[in-house]
Amino acid sequence: QLSLPFGESQKSLQKVSPYRSTGFSSTLKCPGSLDITERCRGFLTAPVTDISVLEEKKDEMSTKMEMLIMETQAEFCKALEEVDGGTFKVDKWERKEGGGGISCVMHDGNVFEKAGVDVTLLLGCLTEEAVKQLSGEKVLKGKDGKLPFCAMGVSSVIHPKNPHIPSVHFNYRYFEIEEEDGSKQWWFGGGTDLTPVYIDRDDAFLFHNTLKEACDKHHPKYYADFKKWCDRYFYVRHRGETRGIGGIFFDNLDSPNQEEAFNFVKSCARTVVPCYLPIVRKHLNDSFTQEEKDWQQLRRGSYVEFNLMYDRGIKFGLAMPGCRVLMSLPLTARWEFMHQPGKGSREAEMLEVLRNPKEWV
Repeated sequence: QLSLPFGESQKSLQKVSPYRSTGFSSTLKCPGSLDITERCRGFLTAPVTDISVLEEKKDEMSTKMEMLIMETQAEFCKALEEVDGGTFKVDKWERKEGGGGISCVMHDGNVFEKAGVDVTLLLGCLTEEAVKQLSGEKVLKGKDGKLPFCAMGVSSVIHPKNPHIPSVHFNYRYFEIEEEDGSKQWWFGGGTDLTPVYIDRDDAFLFHNTLKEACDKHHPKYYADFKKWCDRYFYVRHRGETRGIGGIFFDNLDSPNQEEAFNFVKSCARTVVPCYLPIVRKHLNDSFTQEEKDWQQLRRGSYVEFNLMYDRGIKFGLAMPGCRVLMSLPLTARWEFMHQPGKGSREAEMLEVLRNPKEWV
């Protein structure tokens, strides 16, 4: 039985106290008190959209979302640099078809083998079929089959060196599409999920409980529903196992209204540091064997398989010239024919959880 009752897990966390403060003061605490130009000074580089345009359109949702994803990128990168001691390489790029992005990548750091935090803003036109495939359900009518669109988001995948530090992924995004009659359709999507190599129940509780608290501020069913959605989405069908121990995942969120949907996404974005950095700090000095490192490499193989075979976002990105969606892949991974961990081993325990997702909170 790998899931603990709420009170028992909470007591364990308080007793052991392995999770130290990240030591990083979030710039997201009260961004509304600053104007656009002042907020941009806290970014790693200038935003994709010109600051004068953002100022002019500061009340539009596209501006609010671009500011949020830029702030999320800056906050997460600074927190990772603090714990690693390394520095992100920041590359701002333009897409000739419209839009661009800011890629922040750290290779061979002290803690992280590869860490990527990417902001992307895409402009252009999509076919009706592409929109249907992208959204999974929306059928929209465009002029001559073409629909002008704006898509933006922040995404991150972190692959640590130490097999006792989990990998983490998050992505929060916004789509806006104009139909033939000039009406605009919009929706939000995203989520955060954890992929450990070995099970640590306290880590799982901290991670999931942080996400649950953010969800509970907006709807009592969000966490339960989006946790189940995450387990279903990050499923490696040919292996019959989930990619990790989940988190939350949602898509096509367009209710109850645009402002409340955005506020929910903002609450989720603010969890990316507190749900992960304490876990990293807890395991910084954990020793590991070559066998544990080999198991990490095998688990990364499964991670790569999901990303390339099933992930809808990566499929969309590969179809859009100029996107940099493959930053999510680790530097190294391993595949072995018919590998089977020993009965009763920690590796077998990990597989059991992946094949039978647990309730961690």
